[in-house]
Amino acid sequence: MRYLFFLVLIGCIGSCKQQAVDQKVSYPTVFEESEGTQTATYEETITFYTNLAKDFPAINIQTTGMTDSGHPLHMVTFNPDGDFNFQNIRRQKSIILINNGIHPGESDGIDATMLLFRDLALHEIKPPENVVLVTIPIYNVGGALNRNSYTRVNQNGPESYGFRGNAKNYDLNRDFIKADTKNAQTFAQIFHLVKPDVFIDNHVSNGADYQYTLTHLFTQHNKLGGNLGPYLHETIRPKLESALAESGWSITPYVNVFNRPPETGFSQFMDYPRYSTGYTSLWNVIGMMVETHMLKPYPKRVEGTYELMHQMTVLVGNEHENIKKLRNENFEIARSTDEYHLNWAIDSTKTSSLQFLGFEADTVLSQVTGLNRLKYDQNRPFSKEVTYYNHFVPKDTIAVPAAYVLKKEWQSVWERLRQNQIKFFELDQDTVLEVESYKIAEYQTSNSPYEGHYPHFNTVVDKRVKKVAFKAGDYIIPTDQEGIRYLLETLEPIAPDSFFNWNFFDAILQQKEGFSPYVFEDVAHELLLESEELRNSFLLKKEQDTAFAQNWFAQLDWVYKNSPYYEEAHLQYPVYRILKNTDASSILEMD
Repeated sequence: MRYLFFLVLIGCIGSCKQQAVDQKVSYPTVFEESEGTQTATYEETITFYTNLAKDFPAINIQTTGMTDSGHPLHMVTFNPDGDFNFQNIRRQKSIILINNGIHPGESDGIDATMLLFRDLALHEIKPPENVVLVTIPIYNVGGALNRNSYTRVNQNGPESYGFRGNAKNYDLNRDFIKADTKNAQTFAQIFHLVKPDVFIDNHVSNGADYQYTLTHLFTQHNKLGGNLGPYLHETIRPKLESALAESGWSITPYVNVFNRPPETGFSQFMDYPRYSTGYTSLWNVIGMMVETHMLKPYPKRVEGTYELMHQMTVLVGNEHENIKKLRNENFEIARSTDEYHLNWAIDSTKTSSLQFLGFEADTVLSQVTGLNRLKYDQNRPFSKEVTYYNHFVPKDTIAVPAAYVLKKEWQSVWERLRQNQIKFFELDQDTVLEVESYKIAEYQTSNSPYEGHYPHFNTVVDKRVKKVAFKAGDYIIPTDQEGIRYLLETLEPIAPDSFFNWNFFDAILQQKEGFSPYVFEDVAHELLLESEELRNSFLLKKEQDTAFAQNWFAQLDWVYKNSPYYEEAHLQYPVYRILKNTDASSILEMD
């Protein structure tokens, strides 16, 4: 009887293995069928996931909002429990959100994630016990549909692929804060539905040649801050690197250089909120971009991306409780802090050392230009110690207000707040509040168009406390909420990706009224006679500023702008700050 049972068991094992192989064959990807030369089209990708969802209760596919292409975004979820209610999932498990095809020519993640979800469904790899995976199969649908074989001139495969720009020619990895595209608006919808703990955005790198297939670009740990930043830097990153090394995949931080050898040293990339991982970090999400190396063969890049996502899934499963705990702590720290840091710069006093696997580089004569060019020699690999600048310090620190007040006329701003589930309420009657007010004192503007804008930078504000009359319907936006970091990064004008710097408030920069010099000469004279303070300030400026003293129009303009005739709206930032522990902060009780 025991012998018979053994034979039956052996037969079952053999048939089960064959069944798994047959199932795997019945869900082939375009990547596999082409022997690694092709990546799936948009239609093929969605069909693949739809077929998986039909046959495996652990996989769900759904459409969400629209993209600029006129096609919807899809969201695919793998949960072995078959529960796709994210409120339930968050109570028990960690969630990883994987974004693919933000630059569809960088298609490694598209194919690798298809393989990963299939192999999880088939139990080819062990499904994680306390991790749920969610993917956006192709984020830039318009770019994916714009298929060609030429625009990735530096890249080694696949044979054809999508284009970097979306249907409106936006680079979607610069659009997460300004949200000019339907893609970004729908991403916010998915992000706030899923509320992931970890975010992965799959890319292919450019810039230098080296031995690695895989590089990682984690969100900058000092900027992430709190207890989560050190945890990312000291635990998550080293453990992922070790796990990949054990599985035969060496990895290095993203090589942030262009047209120079990496061994001279390089810095960590600063992912401001315009970028995906900079945006997700505003909600204390551990974010990373996978950057495979463009010159490595396409099959190797897809395999490496697969293994990295697999190892990250295992790591998140092991660190599930710590990740949840530290994220919650970071939310509490952000909500209770009185200061917030902006405009980060490299801290050259703190560096790390990398044992870098590169190729020797030479300066040789170009056969095209006849001038010197950089050329890497892949026959001369090396391992060298390289300085890595991965510590940053803030250049600016602001006091966190109790709330912001946004005048109702700025509809494009509050629409974005609403898309990001920011809590606010309307004044129900006209009200005078004592608030902190900003005047734009200085700013510079890009001379070249950038993603549909001419962004400002190096913005400086003058601030003062004053009483301002607000109307019924103006918005009160408390900072004591999960979106506090989003508010500070968008509503503080000096923040690098503030709505001001992205041109949302440019109307305030143009002066609407002025003066005719021949008329105002007499008015200016009277003003100076009437006000000793104004006259003394005027004379002092003439004495200290030679150019001003020799410019008659500048002098009249100065008197005008320091008189009651000058319009208050010019350079007046229309978002006001209710300071903590002031009489005005009592209005928050209306909420």
